[in-house]
Amino acid sequence: MSIKRREFIKISGLTAAGTIIIPQFLQSCTGKPLSDNAGSYMNHFEVNQELLHKVISAAMEKGADYADLFFEHTLDNYSALEDGKVNSAYSNIAYGVGIRVIKGEQTGYAYSENVSPDAMLKAARTAANIADGSSSVSPVRVNEYLAPNFYPVKQSWENTVIKDKIPYIQRMNDNIFAADKRVTKVNAVLGDSTSYILFFNSEGRLVWDYRPMVMMYGMCIMEQNGQIENFFVGRSNRMGSEFLTNDLVDEMSAEVVKKTAMLFTAGKPKAGEMEVVMAPGESGILLHEAIGHAFEADFNRKNLSIFSDKMGKKVAEDFVRIADDGTLPGRRGSINIDDEGNPTQKTIIVDKGILTSYMHDRISSKYYKVEPTGNGRRQDFRNIPIPRMRSTYMENGPHKRDEIIASVKNGVYVENFSNGEVNIGQGDFTFFVKFGYLIEDGKLTKPIKDFNIIGNGPQALSDIVMVADDMLIDGGVWTCGKNGQGAPNSMGIPTVKIRKLTVGGVNV
Repeated sequence: MSIKRREFIKISGLTAAGTIIIPQFLQSCTGKPLSDNAGSYMNHFEVNQELLHKVISAAMEKGADYADLFFEHTLDNYSALEDGKVNSAYSNIAYGVGIRVIKGEQTGYAYSENVSPDAMLKAARTAANIADGSSSVSPVRVNEYLAPNFYPVKQSWENTVIKDKIPYIQRMNDNIFAADKRVTKVNAVLGDSTSYILFFNSEGRLVWDYRPMVMMYGMCIMEQNGQIENFFVGRSNRMGSEFLTNDLVDEMSAEVVKKTAMLFTAGKPKAGEMEVVMAPGESGILLHEAIGHAFEADFNRKNLSIFSDKMGKKVAEDFVRIADDGTLPGRRGSINIDDEGNPTQKTIIVDKGILTSYMHDRISSKYYKVEPTGNGRRQDFRNIPIPRMRSTYMENGPHKRDEIIASVKNGVYVENFSNGEVNIGQGDFTFFVKFGYLIEDGKLTKPIKDFNIIGNGPQALSDIVMVADDMLIDGGVWTCGKNGQGAPNSMGIPTVKIRKLTVGGVNV
């Protein structure tokens, strides 16, 4: 598994399966959000309850246990500035339905970029081939579920034209160049996305969602006496265009210039095992990569995770409490419903050091005889849902940041990461650290850069010996990769001390 940032997933309007067919009324969309009711979303996709029942019946006609329909209409916009001008921009539309059929432990899946009755029935019967019997399905009572809204939009992206977006990335460019004469190049990117989701299943659940997303980042490149350094700063939220403010741009610009300049004086740490202090916020990659994936229930159900036999057992100190949360307002990893129509929630994974829950989708929750946790997620309608993290973080502990740093005689303090990856079975992980500091005799001293932190997830979790009370959710543009699918995530952590990890000074 891996997680990266600086990545905007481009969803093309064309695939090998053919051209997306979009209802005529969508081609002149005014940008006004739909009314928050089932009828509005069914009209959007030009379906009704009778047709939904008909497609579900076709999906289950060979004796399936369960079937569901996932309708999606996503509009993506992207603008990039380089060499002082906007030289790249595009818009894309994804539109279609994914049809899933479950029979026992097996899953059949098909999708269509055409939501006409004939196309959906053909896809439904393709997915139905996973089953090997026959049955007739009576219509079930439709149960409409109105989800809470954790990302209300003040100004929709559909109503925000490109000329209103460009001044913000232009301002970032101008700010960065004006701040330091060593700046040689600036890249600034703004991407926004709006998704309309409609979900219906064979149990009669009917649910819908309006999902905004925005990401903005800036990269600064400087040169000093032949030495070239670069740094990246990004922000992402589930928000409308109210996200765009001059204050945000000024904050990001100042941060990226400051961090790039600091790299000129940074060195490499000495390699070896040592104490590691994780800074609050972005260091939450430790939870996501080293530990979080191993808590996803599909890996445990298949006995692939090193935590498969650890449920109810002690995995960390008493003061360690870890949550995966879909309800944080406006966060990149938040969702009103998951992609199986389940309500989102805050799920406590580790409580008082004890493993208390995995992250479940429908299949794993049935296997473990527990309720779904709202973690069934997919990249888009072309993919099946699987257990995925949302916003994963460690809650506050009993210590203070200064107390933690003062306790370290010889170690490193890590602040910024580029990426990381983990071997789920063994739990071994690697992080690439962009920037941090040496800790010498209880004080932050020399800046350090471009090194790796290597360890084992369960061992690192048990080696957390101090947790501060300064938890911070990182606002970056993290995209998690799993089984070929990308999904937006958030992460967070307080200042944390790990007894020992392997630190390497080689850039990979």
